[in-house]
Amino acid sequence: MIGLSRRLALVLLLSFAGTTAALDYPTRAVRWIVPYPPGGSTDVLARMMSQWLSDKMGQSFVIENKAGGGNNIGVEFVVKSPPDGYTMLLVNPANGINTTLYKNLPFDFIRDIAPVAGLVRAPNVMEVTSPNSSPTARRTPGRSTWRPRAAAPRCICRANCSSP
Repeated sequence: MIGLSRRLALVLLLSFAGTTAALDYPTRAVRWIVPYPPGGSTDVLARMMSQWLSDKMGQSFVIENKAGGGNNIGVEFVVKSPPDGYTMLLVNPANGINTTLYKNLPFDFIRDIAPVAGLVRAPNVMEVTSPNSSPTARRTPGRSTWRPRAAAPRCICRANCSSP
């Protein structure tokens, strides 16, 4: 079985297939943008993975926190960066949700961000009430209410070598 470091290196190399630069990637530090403030679980995950990647790849993976705007500030920063593989974004479910919440984003998340590897899987469930299931729903007919629910998340750290 291929080890995690080899699979991740393979994914990184394949993302730059067709270029000679992929043969010795990375040749300099890689910026890893985390669209959350320092100290939270997303930041801790990124710092743990950046240390591991730095050790395995022989170059620094530097965490830069660009919090705010519901992750959109960090995403926009990455989208405006040169597409050379030296600026990465730590993505989470909020990025997909934001594409439906914000009508005038200065980027198209699906078009502008290319996936490299999956790190953590956490189940998310949206619950929608039926018209007569709650007093609030009965008082406001025609409007569904919703609230997010999360099952106990399992954290699985692995490289995703399959195409999306």
